[in-house]
Amino acid sequence: MGVAAPLAWAREGVDVGQTSAFSKLVPADDVEYSARQQYGQLLAQAHQKNALAAQEHPQLQRLRAIARRIIPQALPWNPRAKDWKWEVNLIGSNQINAFCMPGGKIAFYTGILSNLHLSDDEVAMVMGHEMAHALREHARERMGKSAVTQGVARVGGALAASFFGIDPRVTDSLARGGANLLTLEFSREDESEADLVGMELAARAGFDPRAGVTLWQKMSAASKGAPPQWLSTHPSGKTRIAQIQANLPKVLPLYERASR
Repeated sequence: MGVAAPLAWAREGVDVGQTSAFSKLVPADDVEYSARQQYGQLLAQAHQKNALAAQEHPQLQRLRAIARRIIPQALPWNPRAKDWKWEVNLIGSNQINAFCMPGGKIAFYTGILSNLHLSDDEVAMVMGHEMAHALREHARERMGKSAVTQGVARVGGALAASFFGIDPRVTDSLARGGANLLTLEFSREDESEADLVGMELAARAGFDPRAGVTLWQKMSAASKGAPPQWLSTHPSGKTRIAQIQANLPKVLPLYERASR
């Protein structure tokens, strides 16, 4: 009787599958170029309004310290991240919002920090979630799907023949100005995936993933009167909390190891 081959070790952490093949319809370089342009415009507008936090602003320093711990955890999720020029900025606005654009361009609005009174662990959950959108290339995926559904990528039999090996010249116009990356809506699936990946990123950086529960309790309380889940592209707070709780056993060991 032969000796059985050793079992491969399962990957620690959450399981969200492969990135969508739709993202391959749009060149990554063009999406990141567009993101840099739009991010720069946003910062310039904020500066003109005296809303861009100065380098010495304590909340900006806090955000950048948290980012320095999370960013090193990004590479396994997307090899392109090693070449990204990561930036973190803070904009004065009452909006309860934050984002990370393709290429690692992060911004927080002061409203999400002051209105929700976020702990560092909760900030890390928000930051990890937004970074996950960029790492999983959700914006690029949305644009790829738009190219198909709007007929921008009409190449007849060539699409069937090469499928996702499409000539990038067909869709690069989408990336170079055809999409506003600041207002691009993500699907419920994208949001759920970002919750899980973000929770793992934060846990590996030594932030308590249980903060995802308290974060969404605060977010739900702050968004009373929002439309029900089936009328929104975002999962309900209760759905998100349940998903986070179900996946905590997968990431708590990562947090405990990182915290030693």
